[in-house]
Amino acid sequence: MQMGRVWARLLGVEHTVVEAVCFDEQADSIVVSVRPARGRRRRCGICGRRCPGFDQGEGRRRWRALDLGTVQALLEADAPRVRCRHHGVVVASVPWARHGAGFTRSFEDTAAWLAVHTSRVAVAELLRVAWRTVGRILTRVAEEADQGVDRLAGLRRIGIDEVSHRKGHRYLTVVVDHDTGRLVWAAPGHDEATLGRFFDALGEQRSAQLSLVSADAAAWIANAVAARCPQAVLCLDPFHVVRWATDALDEVRRQTWNAARRGGQPALARELKGARFALWKNPEHLTVRQHGTLARVAQVNRHLYKAYLLKEELRLVFKLKGARAVALLDAWLVWARRCRIPAFVKLARSVTDHRAGIQATLLSGLSNGLVESINTKLRLLTRIAFGFHSPDTLISLAMLTLGGLCPPLPGRA
Repeated sequence: MQMGRVWARLLGVEHTVVEAVCFDEQADSIVVSVRPARGRRRRCGICGRRCPGFDQGEGRRRWRALDLGTVQALLEADAPRVRCRHHGVVVASVPWARHGAGFTRSFEDTAAWLAVHTSRVAVAELLRVAWRTVGRILTRVAEEADQGVDRLAGLRRIGIDEVSHRKGHRYLTVVVDHDTGRLVWAAPGHDEATLGRFFDALGEQRSAQLSLVSADAAAWIANAVAARCPQAVLCLDPFHVVRWATDALDEVRRQTWNAARRGGQPALARELKGARFALWKNPEHLTVRQHGTLARVAQVNRHLYKAYLLKEELRLVFKLKGARAVALLDAWLVWARRCRIPAFVKLARSVTDHRAGIQATLLSGLSNGLVESINTKLRLLTRIAFGFHSPDTLISLAMLTLGGLCPPLPGRA
């Protein structure tokens, strides 16, 4: 094997001719002079079309490559400009680097892989670059990977939710494919206009192929889904419905505690205040002491215990599936409407308003659990991405990590 090919393999470059290798004492780096192979010359840096030359640009420039052992490596080559009929005068493309990058493809793919699999401190220390530089690299790698795959193809069952990514009520809207378990779309904002951008990207024909959409009870999601894909059935997430019941139960507990405190029953007030977690927790997770607390609540305040039973029966609705669950939901609604507990009468009205979405969940078995799992991972990525001022960079990291776009390590495909 010729030495030029050996150096090309060491540097992880293709379609590249190695002309010379030297050591730059001032830069303390190995500098490899290269040029594109004959078939890769005079191409537009954006679209890759062959174009007529324009000028020599600003002369020779350098690209950072992966370190060779403990020494930095740089590629040096001419950077002429070409005239593209679609993009005007641009710097000619080079086979070893992405357009506009100061690093080789192997370097950027390694940085993206490390950002997905390790901490930001480790990435910056190992590659000897600033973390914000890694952010720009992630954007370029994700954009190129996104061009080679249609993430919105074949969507049938999706989940929609929002997740906070920064202080000041700044959110991302995320869309997850239930069939593949992958994040397929994300954008800053959480309103109908933001979700409308997803349906614009999906298109009318593919929007018409959606059959099930899981979400919470947010009106902006329901309105967008009804307007853009009316044939899709909206499935209401069970977690949010049970949380409504838990909130109603806690409202009843606070009212009962305040009544006991004002009525001169301090001992009873202390017991009710300490019963909060026993009332909240699922029965299978209760400790022996909490079982005793519930038994005491049943003895001293039937009103509060009835509210607890209403919460538990609604939770049981979502443990069942199919027609049995729908029948139990109808029975629960009858009980809640007649229970004479204002918080649960109000809850019964809310459940009635969203009954179609709840029934769809019971019959299809679809929930937002997968989306919540993706959101948990996104919150972790938000902490890893601390220092990125743009949500677009966070979205790029999320797509590489959760969207299946992460490139393999160079030489290990």
